Amino acid sequence: MNNEKMIIIGAGAAGLVAAIISARAGGRVTLLEQNRKVGKKILVSGNGKCNIDNRYINLNRFHSQNPSFIEKVLEGYGFEVIEKFFTSIGLELVEGKEGKIFPMSLQASSVAELLEYEAKRVGVEIICDCTVTGIEKEDDIFKVETSQGTKACDKLLITSGSPAAPQLGGNNSGYAFATKMGHSLIPRHPSLVQLCSEESWVKACAGVKVAGVAKLYANGEYITEKKGDLLFTNYGISGLAILDLSREVSTRLANFDYCELSLDLIPTLSKEKLTNLLLGRVQKGSEKPIELWLQGVINKKLIKIILKQSKCKSRIESDLNRKEINKLVHTIKNLKLSINNTKGFKGAEVATGGIDTTEVNPQTMESKLVPNLYFAGEILDVDGDRGGFNFHFAWVCGLRVGDST
Repeated sequence: MNNEKMIIIGAGAAGLVAAIISARAGGRVTLLEQNRKVGKKILVSGNGKCNIDNRYINLNRFHSQNPSFIEKVLEGYGFEVIEKFFTSIGLELVEGKEGKIFPMSLQASSVAELLEYEAKRVGVEIICDCTVTGIEKEDDIFKVETSQGTKACDKLLITSGSPAAPQLGGNNSGYAFATKMGHSLIPRHPSLVQLCSEESWVKACAGVKVAGVAKLYANGEYITEKKGDLLFTNYGISGLAILDLSREVSTRLANFDYCELSLDLIPTLSKEKLTNLLLGRVQKGSEKPIELWLQGVINKKLIKIILKQSKCKSRIESDLNRKEINKLVHTIKNLKLSINNTKGFKGAEVATGGIDTTEVNPQTMESKLVPNLYFAGEILDVDGDRGGFNFHFAWVCGLRVGDST
């Protein structure tokens, strides 16, 4: 029987799993949560369906300044291990597109409520509406100052997340406690976030959604590209392809790079096929306005900006020749949009950066600087791609802490 007392700050994904595993092994665990309910981020994930994991765990879907740490943390903890844990608390899983894993109920509340029930069943004390205001270590005991009094423990796990989604309780408190105890931080930036533009034309296109490809250029240099939905908005652009690009954009903007997107609005057709399609549509003698003619292939709201960027001189259909069509095709497949900002941490699902992982043991998640101090989840300098990868890392962290305490 383990008689050591453990306090966990943050009843999110990593905190709940660590509490359950540790308590199952006989540990005395108290879980402190600043919100009124546990698992607030779990409840809103995946549009309420909770994309809980991904079947195809690959190291290149995770990011950190210390990639070897991720490799060591995830080693031996593939999707099957996570599936076994959730089966043990009574949650059945189903697979969606791209290996995305969801609860069979397709309700995020199922995940949060079953985790909470299991934690309480194995004896975890859960205290909600409890804000931690300070941490001190005296001899071998941690003194945790909270809005509900001072609490003491032998082991302390900080899994208080990042500043992403402050409306759900995201904040910098865990970083402040960590740095006070000697830990270093890697700069944090918003990720999986919408992008902003000062260009006025996007407002006129707000609400238009296309399946396209977004290429990122920084200071004129090609960086990367992502395929998926592109959603034009009043402030700039969103959509799955944009969220996938946003990590790189955030980092580049923080370095004061000039960022520009090149958008392919019809990626299903090559340049040659689109050119031939448009050439084949031209009717000799037709006086159909070019704006109306283009509505046969592209969203009406996008046509004015395509004509402007392409510098197409034709005004009616019969004026079109190969040269003018080449201009149109080039712009349809390379529409330019400058990016000057992101929607910040409020719009972000996760944050890059965090506690420097060179100071953390990847086998146990214990601090290398302060004995019996542990970190798990998003507070660390690890973030994953969209599609269940961030949750996977959090669950694995929780399992490792629970197994080692």
